[in-house]
Amino acid sequence: MALIKSIKGISPVFGSNCFLAENATILGDVVLGDNCSVWYNAVVRGDVHFIRIGNNVNIQDGAVIHCTYKKAPVNIGNNVSIAHNAIVHGCTIYDNVLIGMGAIIMDHVVVGSNSVIAAGAVVSKDTIIEPGSVYAGVPARKIKDVDQLLLEGEVSRIARSYTMYASWHDPSVKPIDEL
Repeated sequence: MALIKSIKGISPVFGSNCFLAENATILGDVVLGDNCSVWYNAVVRGDVHFIRIGNNVNIQDGAVIHCTYKKAPVNIGNNVSIAHNAIVHGCTIYDNVLIGMGAIIMDHVVVGSNSVIAAGAVVSKDTIIEPGSVYAGVPARKIKDVDQLLLEGEVSRIARSYTMYASWHDPSVKPIDEL
């Protein structure tokens, strides 16, 4: 079972049909919506500020979600994929977003809906990413607009697929297509 821990009397809250890997760590002021998954070695640490996560969000292996004390909480919308070893820190991510492997999203960043942050990108503090954008590089810069093929073929597909993958690891989790 995942390490789930209260901090200062505040415990994480989980929606329905969530998968928490055995060595995932979720603590403090964290609220996950329905159909979410927190994968192996991922950490969601709501000890210094709150973390709010919408529905159908997957936080993949080794990812870290954290905040800045009294200054920068984390808000994540619906249908968001946070890929392996990404760091999401004190920022806001709107709906239908893919955060690529190893990407770093810093404090007070706002990632607009229907966007992609490329693998390995570093999004500097206070950056505002307009909806429908692809950002890449160090520091991250806009490289193009998201087209329908990228939105449906990658962003939406990955978000949907992770409930199916979760059902392989925990039979009590139902894929979205079966709900």
